[in-house]
Amino acid sequence: MLEGKSKGLFNSENIQKIRELGLIAFIIIIGFFVQLRNPSFLSLENINDLIKNTAILSILAAGMMLVIITRGIDLSIGATLALSGMLTAMTVKIYPGLHPILAIFLGMLIGLICGVIIGFFVAKTSILPIIATLGMMNVFRGITFLVSGGSWVSAYQMSDGFKNIATGSVFGINNLIFVAIIIYILFYYFVNYTRTGRQVYAVGSNPNSARISGINISKILCLVYMIMGALAGLSGVLWVSKFASAQSNTAMGYEMTVIASCVVGGVSIAGGRGKVSGLLSGVLLMGLLDNALPLINVSPFWQDAIQGAIILLAVVVSALVKRSIDRKNLMRRVI
Repeated sequence: MLEGKSKGLFNSENIQKIRELGLIAFIIIIGFFVQLRNPSFLSLENINDLIKNTAILSILAAGMMLVIITRGIDLSIGATLALSGMLTAMTVKIYPGLHPILAIFLGMLIGLICGVIIGFFVAKTSILPIIATLGMMNVFRGITFLVSGGSWVSAYQMSDGFKNIATGSVFGINNLIFVAIIIYILFYYFVNYTRTGRQVYAVGSNPNSARISGINISKILCLVYMIMGALAGLSGVLWVSKFASAQSNTAMGYEMTVIASCVVGGVSIAGGRGKVSGLLSGVLLMGLLDNALPLINVSPFWQDAIQGAIILLAVVVSALVKRSIDRKNLMRRVI
């Protein structure tokens, strides 16, 4: 009976829940201390700004979670975001009457094409994801510089309808937040209630077993990079609309923040493990740090150091949790 309770207490599902609760408690503690230092932190205006500023990060993190679950990585998302944002902004500049919905679809199409290219290299040529995406990151950045000639597309060159994509609202909810909510509803359904979603986890957990069971691994890998590309393209349009500026170096290095959000949220770099609830907690923590640290006048250099320390701590905790699960499973094994 005691052994049964031990199994129930120390299974991976319960340990993951404990980890998520600990992360939420950590977020609350940080929020409490920041509020003591700056009373405006928990104001409705600042909370609204925090959520809006985190919306794009959360969209990108959803796609990155799928990639990491399959034991991959995508270092090209910042470049994809910049390329889709630049091409969409240039199109709006030439055709100011372009409907905002069409602008969004154009950005997603550009991102999707980028994802197809990366998916092909990873799935069909067996190039390591880190190498394929690192190479394409430079290619996409180069294309962005070429098509723009190194110049910007500024606010006065964009239509009001395009800029309203980020500033407008639906049912009283800012468009950025509304789009993020829709993405997460679809994402949650996909990973939890579809056969393909389960196959994504299977590929990341054990590729050999997945192949033997009849799962088309190449198809799954292509799919996750296509989804990542489409979300990066969508984020490119939202980003350019939000800041009313398209630049060749937009979101440079932002892929590391996205990856960090996933890692902090409990998505295993080793693949096969990650939950939407944990991902949201990780995104919220990263967004909270970006918002809170400047409010309490922390030096930008220390901000990077603090974020790096938290990421390292999250990786260490994940490793210890995995080691604990493996050890307890080994002890229960009957020889």
